[in-house]
Amino acid sequence: MFKQPLTDLMLSIDAVIGAISAGNTVVLKASELAPASSSLLAKLLEQYLDPCAVRVVEGAVTETTLLLEQKWNKIFYTGSSRIGRIIMTAAVKHLTPVSLELGGKSHVVIDSDTNLDITVRRIISGKWGCNNGQVCISPDYILTTKEYAPKVIDALKQELEAFYGNKSRESKDMSRIVNLNQFDRLSKMLEEKEVSDKIIYGGQKNRDNLNISPTILLDVPLDSLIMSEEIFGPLLPILMMYGQDGALVVHKVRHELRHQTRIQGLHESVKEH
Repeated sequence: MFKQPLTDLMLSIDAVIGAISAGNTVVLKASELAPASSSLLAKLLEQYLDPCAVRVVEGAVTETTLLLEQKWNKIFYTGSSRIGRIIMTAAVKHLTPVSLELGGKSHVVIDSDTNLDITVRRIISGKWGCNNGQVCISPDYILTTKEYAPKVIDALKQELEAFYGNKSRESKDMSRIVNLNQFDRLSKMLEEKEVSDKIIYGGQKNRDNLNISPTILLDVPLDSLIMSEEIFGPLLPILMMYGQDGALVVHKVRHELRHQTRIQGLHESVKEH
């Protein structure tokens, strides 16, 4: 978990509060991907809380593996599905109850009834303004009709320049990617053969300073890597719906496609179910 330093602290503390309020002791494994905030969290909890009740463990794979070998009464984890599977597998040995808060594919649905100016500003704020897409509530892709897509694209381009100027990569308001591993993961999405020619805005990146510009893609394949996992970065695909069941087809592509943001009703484009 490495979304935003203050958010990471709050999410971690939220779980701790619930546990100690119920009379439990807690061992908190802080994220190695945000070492500064993890170190601060460890320092503050040791300073203000009873170390016999709450302890913070820093470190990476080795420390996490050792923790998972222990028998716990309960494990709570927030993060990726990949790590969630590892934790669930380890918990089976001791029949430890597990709660997993994992990533998904949050999508935004836009049609011609939408107030496009307001909608686009909110999308930009949630996607790029909020830690450059590195947050779980960030819009992962847009669903719109073929006829309305050009207007959505034009509005996004105009508002992005209004937010960050015509050289967004140089903007001091644009967050960097958290580390090289995440940068390479996002780059792999963009460089996939069926996806690279779908970029209609942005796509520039610099590995030396972990910078990826706001990037819009149009009609990427549903079986592409970018549509197969949570993006967690500044890449925003736009998918065009064809016919009455277009949204449902996309919705059923993967099990993770379960978080939905509705901007306006799509009338006959989306069936409620």
